[in-house]
Amino acid sequence: MNATWLLSTYGTFGILLCIFAETGLPVFGFFLPGDTLLVPAGLLCSSPARSGPHLTLLPVLLCAAVGTITGAQLGFWTGRRAGRATLARLENPRLHAGVRRAELLLVRYGHARAVALGRFIPVVRTVLNPVAGALGVPLRTFTLWQMIGGLAWSQSLILGSCWLGNSVRHPDAYGRCPRTLT
Repeated sequence: MNATWLLSTYGTFGILLCIFAETGLPVFGFFLPGDTLLVPAGLLCSSPARSGPHLTLLPVLLCAAVGTITGAQLGFWTGRRAGRATLARLENPRLHAGVRRAELLLVRYGHARAVALGRFIPVVRTVLNPVAGALGVPLRTFTLWQMIGGLAWSQSLILGSCWLGNSVRHPDAYGRCPRTLT
């Protein structure tokens, strides 16, 4: 899935759907471009970016926030309801490796820090939510820390790339080959 195509076709709604699916649907979510979608979205919010769709910053921030929070809650409830039985039936080695990493993160750092820090690790971001539900992480702890981690992850990527896009002069010129080499 190409982030540029997704943003030009679906705009901010595509951000909401993609981030929701990445954080809430563990079987399909790790195929989706979370980080690689939020960075171009932030760049497209910057004022100098003119070669493609232009996005408005506030709706992008809101859609990313809603997608990441609601997706994580869905993943948690999926893990709480279906739990280990579903994971045992799936034979995807990449998914099982992500589950092992998520479990180690929960044990090593404790529930609060693991849930918040797990948002910054690509495959763990997808599988940590249902694993937390399956392992019985308290709902209040999970909700608070997934909101803090999810907002820190999504908003920092968007705002950082928007700032970068506004800081670079003539960003459309980068990536083009010069006509002559001197």
